[in-house]
Amino acid sequence: MNTDVLIVGAGPTGLAAAVALRSRGASVTVVDRQAAGANTSRAAVVNARTLEVLEGFDVARRLVKEGVEAPRFTIRDRGRTLIPVDFSGLPTEYPYSLMVSQATTERLLLERLEELGGRVLRPKTVTAVDQDPTGVTTTFDDGDRIRARYVVGADGIRSAVREAAGIGFAGSVYDESFVLADVRLTGSAPADEVILYWAKEGLTVVAPLPDGVHRIVAPVAEAPEEPSAAFVQQILDTRVGAGAPTVNEVIWGSRFRIHHRVADAFRAGRLLLAGDAAHVHSPAGGQGMNLGIQDAVAVADALAAVLSGEPDTRLDEYSEARRPIAKEVVEMTDRLTRLATLPRAARPVRNIAIRLAGRVPAVRYGLARRLSGLVYR
Repeated sequence: MNTDVLIVGAGPTGLAAAVALRSRGASVTVVDRQAAGANTSRAAVVNARTLEVLEGFDVARRLVKEGVEAPRFTIRDRGRTLIPVDFSGLPTEYPYSLMVSQATTERLLLERLEELGGRVLRPKTVTAVDQDPTGVTTTFDDGDRIRARYVVGADGIRSAVREAAGIGFAGSVYDESFVLADVRLTGSAPADEVILYWAKEGLTVVAPLPDGVHRIVAPVAEAPEEPSAAFVQQILDTRVGAGAPTVNEVIWGSRFRIHHRVADAFRAGRLLLAGDAAHVHSPAGGQGMNLGIQDAVAVADALAAVLSGEPDTRLDEYSEARRPIAKEVVEMTDRLTRLATLPRAARPVRNIAIRLAGRVPAVRYGLARRLSGLVYR
């Protein structure tokens, strides 16, 4: 099989890149090692900048139709608000965080890709990637080979494309594990606001999702593989405090550890990286999937230009533009995570400092622009 671009990985990054390339008339093949429906990933927020870059591909309106608009984000110490962030005044058509599960985002991107004549081949696991002066030959575990002019690795933290390219992936992993649970709550759980609680016992995120579901994310010393309602309730009781909502049902839950890493380069010849293959970081601030989708549209722009006859230095420009943004996001989320997981003795001082900073309108507006991704326009 021959194609202009082979995209390895059919998560949001790979699918967005495929949609953008197909919209520009490129021949694209997408492969993924997982069978359909095997996604258990964690992303739940689409920010304003991501909706802007997807608007031209007729995806943004579909996401908005199925998501929950959250125009407010607050950092709290139990019942006390430390920093209120209001997205409603931002200069964008999407002045909010759109809360929607990653499974829905992937479904809508796949539907658009199929409308454009594309599809995903799965399950297919890469066993070898060999590039030469005119293209790249990728071999799979089933014996198939695909010949492409370029390959985009959107295949996650253990990227086979990055490994084949010989690109380093420096960084480390945080000590604490995290628990994630999608739950049904009763009580004081806003349906249009994302809340980050900074308590002495640790961080907890409470975020609305469609259909009356809320997502809970919290660092714990040893997270259970499948958190129970009682376990999640204990987190809320100790970290949210008086008036904590009641957990009625755990719909889905998991545990994970967080890496913070950035690839040494986003390009090696005809191999390019995007999304988690290029950078991974803390979920603090909800930037991961958004950064990946923005990578996807940027790499598609560069590839479409080269395929239409422009010099391949456009691909270097992609790497040079996106890697500094990834480093900046990794540094920001690292600071947020370390602040949220400070030793208990230091947390009261941290909360006082945060509350004082939150009184400054410029600080609140700057945080809104950064969390919304508009700072990366």
